Amino acid sequence: MAGLHRTFGIAARNFTAYPEIPDAAALVDYGVRMEELGFDSLWVWDHILLGVEPNFPIIDSLTLLTAIAARTSRIKLSTGILVLPLRNPVVLAKQLSSMDQISRGRMLPAMAAGWYKREFDAVGVPYEQRGKIMDDNLEIMKRLWTEDVVSGEWTNHKIPAGVMFPKPHQAPFPLLIGGYADRVLKRAAVDGDGWLTYFYKPEAFVESWTKVRAYAEEAGKDPDTLMNGNQLPIMIGESRAAVEEKMMSWLNVDFDIAQGSKSTMDSAIMGNVEECVEQLKEHLRAGVQKLIFVPYKYEMSQIEIIAREILPRLREFKD
Repeated sequence: MAGLHRTFGIAARNFTAYPEIPDAAALVDYGVRMEELGFDSLWVWDHILLGVEPNFPIIDSLTLLTAIAARTSRIKLSTGILVLPLRNPVVLAKQLSSMDQISRGRMLPAMAAGWYKREFDAVGVPYEQRGKIMDDNLEIMKRLWTEDVVSGEWTNHKIPAGVMFPKPHQAPFPLLIGGYADRVLKRAAVDGDGWLTYFYKPEAFVESWTKVRAYAEEAGKDPDTLMNGNQLPIMIGESRAAVEEKMMSWLNVDFDIAQGSKSTMDSAIMGNVEECVEQLKEHLRAGVQKLIFVPYKYEMSQIEIIAREILPRLREFKD
């Protein structure tokens, strides 16, 4: 399967803290600029309703990626992550296959079961059943993408004869699964094409990735075909001490850590260029294939340093 070599992606700021509102046109321009700077993939966040006090205005992930697809030609387009149980799987299968056609095979979505109960209640999806719903949705979508006629009954869906064309441009259409519990790691290995995590330190990544590979082997699947990725916050400055307070302050406002996961704010890459490169090499040595940067406040000055001074050194790195 394609994509097993090391690649370097960048996150987009499609959600903000109220009263700031995301600028849709600026986000599309940002996607174009990230392609120009040489990033391999662009990752957007996904929620429908996020927060009350404070609330976080957010531009819909798939709508934004479609607009960026129309303005770019090389960069992969990714969700990190799409909350799958909130979406109707038949409608989503059609949407993603259409997006893959529009982008000429550049979609690389990651999906997870979700954690924010209030959002599930608003959409009318039972939160306690999200794992089962996710499994059903994955099966329905994958079958619609690969079979000429789909028939079957699931908890919430009856499809006597479903015909969906065009199929995605990519065959097979790649899906990463996000999450941290063992049953989710198994889902990533068996039902997905790999695993996406965020804010994982190298040792925690190795522990979970080893499980993912073992689950694949148990299922008779070649673990070497699986992809993985880690989304990592990064801030470059004169030294770690010079940037740490500002970085931690921002992370603690804009990001949540799932209880029970090994995600930690301490995963943040901080320091001068040399120090950041060395910290990132630890992740490459740990087996991370897709390093996805979450730059401090998405500042263009930070992003340009990553593109010009860090990416070339990571691309030439050999273990």
